[in-house]
Amino acid sequence: MISGLALRTRFTLAMLVWVVTGLLVVGLSASALFRSHVEQLFHAELEEHLVELIGLTVLDAVGQPHLARPLSDPRFGAERSGYYWQVSRDGGTYLRSPSLVAASLDDRFAHTEGITHIRASGPHGSVMVYGMTRPADNGDTTHFLVATDTRNLELLVGDFRRDLLIWLAALAAVLLVGAALALKFATRPLDRLGAAIAAVRDGTAQRMGAPWPAEIAPLAIDLDRLLGSREAMVAAARIEAGNLAHGLRTSLAVLTDEAESLADRPAGATLLAECRRIVRQLDWHLARARAVAGQGPVQQTQLPAALAPLISAMTRLHQNRGISFAVTGPPICLAIDPDAFAEILSNLLDNAGKWAAAEVLVSWQPDGSRVLLCVTDDGPGIPTDSVCRLFVPGARLDEQVPGHGLGLAIARDLAEKANGTLELAPRADGRRGATARLDLSAE
Repeated sequence: MISGLALRTRFTLAMLVWVVTGLLVVGLSASALFRSHVEQLFHAELEEHLVELIGLTVLDAVGQPHLARPLSDPRFGAERSGYYWQVSRDGGTYLRSPSLVAASLDDRFAHTEGITHIRASGPHGSVMVYGMTRPADNGDTTHFLVATDTRNLELLVGDFRRDLLIWLAALAAVLLVGAALALKFATRPLDRLGAAIAAVRDGTAQRMGAPWPAEIAPLAIDLDRLLGSREAMVAAARIEAGNLAHGLRTSLAVLTDEAESLADRPAGATLLAECRRIVRQLDWHLARARAVAGQGPVQQTQLPAALAPLISAMTRLHQNRGISFAVTGPPICLAIDPDAFAEILSNLLDNAGKWAAAEVLVSWQPDGSRVLLCVTDDGPGIPTDSVCRLFVPGARLDEQVPGHGLGLAIARDLAEKANGTLELAPRADGRRGATARLDLSAE
């Protein structure tokens, strides 16, 4: 599953995991560090208050403890504030902060003459207690206690964690947006690479172009070399195909002439039939070779410009019969090699011209990403049961009409190589004649 993910998706997932993990570590660490510092502050504060309490406690003439003045922190005077102090003697005499109300702290928390601290149960839950003892002249012990509810610490830490969570969430959003912008900037050359490849494939560019980042430049250079090598191979193949056709046709022409001179003999008739079959096969395989050689980056064919030379040639070819050729349709680009398009249309136009009574109409209409091009004649039409047979190499409706029966087969083969379709059908307007429907991709 992961191996099929797009690079942007992989990077986004990696950044998401990294940001969440990193901020989680930062959040837990910051929370623990803050708690540690706040707890140290509480300890220092309680120790200071304990020292202050001892300093303010005085014994009267009968040995009873009293405070010379209230402690400096007013929270000790507020009920249920969570801050407490207590002074007690073994004899049972107590002094308490107003915040304790009717409750008391266990004087056993203060059990040494040195300052000690402990966490224990208090009047309203867990408390942090600081305490120490002082011996009296009569042998009694005075216990000094200062305490605070741990909820005060937890409230501070909780408020900090809530604010930290909001801040980290905002930071995560900023980091992810920044990562998305950085990703878009970093992968821009990949978008350019895709666009360049599409341009070469569509025929709007011949090479990948430059400059490219150092990581992509070798790929672009290799692609340009591959394109150049393929173009050279295609050009050489076309030249060789032309040379082969010329050489074979010359020899076949000689053989055909000799066979025609011997046509009145059985051997001559057989030789003439075989020569004509070889000509048909030669035309068929050369057309297929041109189609295969033309496979590569898709090129553009402009309409109606590409039709002008074909219409001119067909008008001259069929001028003895007075066939007129007309063109109608909006300017548009087709995703097909111009040579392949010329091969298809020349076959369709020539076939329509042979059967037309007076006119051949070439029309086209865009349909989304496709273009439907129709070559319509006003001839006798095509029998429904003969449509499929006409695309078989060598098949013909009338042996008296000139041709080898290869045009439609070659045209369909080239159309399919260009991701298109070619069909024959009666005229859509119900009039006498036939229509060749060529469906191709539009640029």
